[in-house]
Amino acid sequence: MKLNEIFCLDVIDFLKKIPMKSIDLCIADPPYNVSIEKWDMFKNENEYFSFMKRWLNLLLNRMKNEGSIYLFNNQYNSAVLVPFLKNKGWNLNNWITWYKKDGFHPSKTKYISNQETILYLTKNSYSHTFNYDDIRVPYLSSDRLESAQKKGISKNGKRWFPNAKGKLCTDVWEFSSDRHNKKINGKVQKNIHPTPKPEKMIERMILASSNEKDIVLDLFSGTGTTSYVAKKLNRFYIGCDNNKEYVEFSKKRLDNKC
Repeated sequence: MKLNEIFCLDVIDFLKKIPMKSIDLCIADPPYNVSIEKWDMFKNENEYFSFMKRWLNLLLNRMKNEGSIYLFNNQYNSAVLVPFLKNKGWNLNNWITWYKKDGFHPSKTKYISNQETILYLTKNSYSHTFNYDDIRVPYLSSDRLESAQKKGISKNGKRWFPNAKGKLCTDVWEFSSDRHNKKINGKVQKNIHPTPKPEKMIERMILASSNEKDIVLDLFSGTGTTSYVAKKLNRFYIGCDNNKEYVEFSKKRLDNKC
């Protein structure tokens, strides 16, 4: 299939057109089965997980042996899918917790959820791309950092000096949700898509798990954030969504027309 294009297709039909072992990185943001929109509604749990496993089966065969997958979902669905993915020979490198800094629904019977799960998976434990130095994050203590830059810190009998790029990235990610990032005068604006992902978060995934000219697969692309960031970072991209309105918006976005 043509690269640098987002297709308006059902995910199953789309994946069948992708050559085997051709994808370096996949970022997938599928339905969660929580009835946000019509595309997120299923008759029951069995129908939902049947759908998920069907397209995942197709995806796994399209990934290169050194490829990586980032799979968005909620905690419950992710817990159900992990054994399935492990049985298919994929390694769960990290259960990433995305701290969104805003809750879903108020509750007086349980803790309010303000996180989502991102499964970071690879076929091989060691021979995959992971550019850890490109995704370092700022140190928390500026006072301690200033002191350590001059004299270092004693650690296991050695002097440790901070890295100029920051500390290594952990598996808890703090990014405000996209709807909060784009407030106007303190008010949340209505988006064309109800659950867009923050560009900075997608950028971290692409920088970490791909190199320039690699192919990034954007499944359930929504408003095309993954494709847009991949293009900006000099990667090839290919994506799909079955919603014509989303795809048209994504194409305009990629052409810098919106």
